[in-house]
Amino acid sequence: MLPLSGITVLSLEHAVAAPFATRQLADLGARVIKVERTGAGDFARAYDESVNGLASYFVWLNRSKESVSIDVKSDAGHDLLQRLADRADVVVQNLGPGAAERLGLGADDLRSRDPRKIVLSITGWGRTGPWADRKAYDLLVQCETGLVSLTGTPDDVAKVGVSVADIAAGMYGFSGVLAALYQRQVTGDGAAIEVSLFEALAEWLGQPAHFTAGAGRQPGRFGAQHATIAPYGPFTAGDGHVFLLAIQNEPEWQRLCVDVFDDPVLAADPRFATNTLRVAHRDELNTLVAERFDARSTDDLTDLLGRARIAFAGVNTVAEFLDHPVLRGRDRWRSVQTSAGPVDALLPPLAIGDSEARMDAVPALGQHSVDIAAEFGVDTQQIAEMLAAGTLQVDGEMPTA
Repeated sequence: MLPLSGITVLSLEHAVAAPFATRQLADLGARVIKVERTGAGDFARAYDESVNGLASYFVWLNRSKESVSIDVKSDAGHDLLQRLADRADVVVQNLGPGAAERLGLGADDLRSRDPRKIVLSITGWGRTGPWADRKAYDLLVQCETGLVSLTGTPDDVAKVGVSVADIAAGMYGFSGVLAALYQRQVTGDGAAIEVSLFEALAEWLGQPAHFTAGAGRQPGRFGAQHATIAPYGPFTAGDGHVFLLAIQNEPEWQRLCVDVFDDPVLAADPRFATNTLRVAHRDELNTLVAERFDARSTDDLTDLLGRARIAFAGVNTVAEFLDHPVLRGRDRWRSVQTSAGPVDALLPPLAIGDSEARMDAVPALGQHSVDIAAEFGVDTQQIAEMLAAGTLQVDGEMPTA
């Protein structure tokens, strides 16, 4: 039995942050009922068509969930929504400002009816404050926190290549729900949890924030090099393979010079005696290290760096990552069903004992609408009326395994 078996989560979610939080709850065995709008459903379904016609974001974030497509503004749809909320242990939403409250699903409303209820609200800039009503997307938050100013080259800024603000908020939402479930088990009381994209990513900016406040200047942009440690960045072997070299301390620097480069003179060079000095002389240092990498083959460098206990990695493409020997060697891939056929998906990184995470199908839009309506007390005639009126939607069934 998975740790969250028996827990029911109702989620009014879209895009990335809330779906990431609830998918992780589903990974651990929670029943996640995903409410989608009639028509197009979660708008992440239309972000791209790269996975056999399905969106890569949606396939990643929504496995092991049940999809019910409801017009929540209709009387019948709103009634079904309230029935779902009343029986859920956890209610999650990342709707626009005030939308959950207008539906009667705000934390105060839900917990006044049932103090054991756990309610997670994910917002952009916070439920209160001067930007409470302002739209927030991942890249906007990357910009406002200063993250984009830290990423890129000296000539140009760059965004992070994944939805890091959404992911941060989803992670804090997930951990907050776990903490609230534990609290409820101990005290009998639920919780109202709020996470904003801005404050989640602000926490992840802690080191450069402290550095800037203390040094009076922010770390520079050095592409794939580390801003405050050297040599720490990409270097190319003589046969063209790119290594990411990571020297963290003085013994490693000495071993790199002597054991890998066979160059005790470089090891004794006063310009590079400490990390602070190496950072100050970064350009000269990088030139010397690059020359020594260029003089050796990939196989030689792999052997020498490994024997010298120096940290290094390949600068992989995503395609190379998909074929990574660690993923194969640790049996991390599983087949997950979708409405367009099976896809490979990675097991989540969190493992508890010998239990394997749940890896059930990615739902089609409204796939579970009828079954859930019936389970939660809507009679057959009313279901038929809702389907005819378009207030309950079924878009198709999953293929059989």
